[in-house]
Amino acid sequence: MEGLKVSDANLVVYVHPSKATNVSQAILCELSSLLFKFSEIFDGVVLDYDVNTLSEVAKILPGVHPYFGVRLQAKLLLFHPKTDMLLEGKVVKLGQQSIHVIVLGFSSAIIIEEDIREEFKYKVKRGEEVFVGTSHKRHKIKVGTILRFLVKSFDEEILHISGSLVPPHTGSVRWLDKNGEDWSHADRSSKKRKESVGREQMWEHDKPITDASTLSMNTDHTNKKSKGTKKK
Repeated sequence: MEGLKVSDANLVVYVHPSKATNVSQAILCELSSLLFKFSEIFDGVVLDYDVNTLSEVAKILPGVHPYFGVRLQAKLLLFHPKTDMLLEGKVVKLGQQSIHVIVLGFSSAIIIEEDIREEFKYKVKRGEEVFVGTSHKRHKIKVGTILRFLVKSFDEEILHISGSLVPPHTGSVRWLDKNGEDWSHADRSSKKRKESVGREQMWEHDKPITDASTLSMNTDHTNKKSKGTKKK
């Protein structure tokens, strides 16, 4: 699946003096606070982290509460879907006008009626709602189906995705993996039809047609400050 990447990050975590006896736990707590939120510094939603090295030298900051900064290096697993990327998720709700999907267990996606290609017809079989392919009867989409779809847009604030099933290489992952040649052939046929229509129109009208980042974090949750810059 696209939209995932690993980023090497250089971090500085500012630890409150009250947590000096357990610095490792304080650092892990701060890193955990980044999870499943979109970070402009890292350009993605932080899904996981792995601390590689931890400096034994800390810099004490002057002030009423003398925080000390600990430098460390970590690998971050990031999720940032962009337009035209292919994602996969589980169908959790389905109706005649929309399909609702959960991606990676936390990000919701919706595919509205106008973005579902005409090949899929909505039906209710034995009380179960399903989209069935007219060209391939076994190509079905229902609740529980792992769906491959194209990204139209991504709302970074609420982590919501707008998707599309218009391209022929989208649909049920299980069916696509077993019948790769069929949708590939359908794609070529569709392109040929479009080219043929284009030629007819031309004749009729007689005219041509980062990964590394630095982040400062404060472990005092009541008065947290953070600074960050991207490496160029």
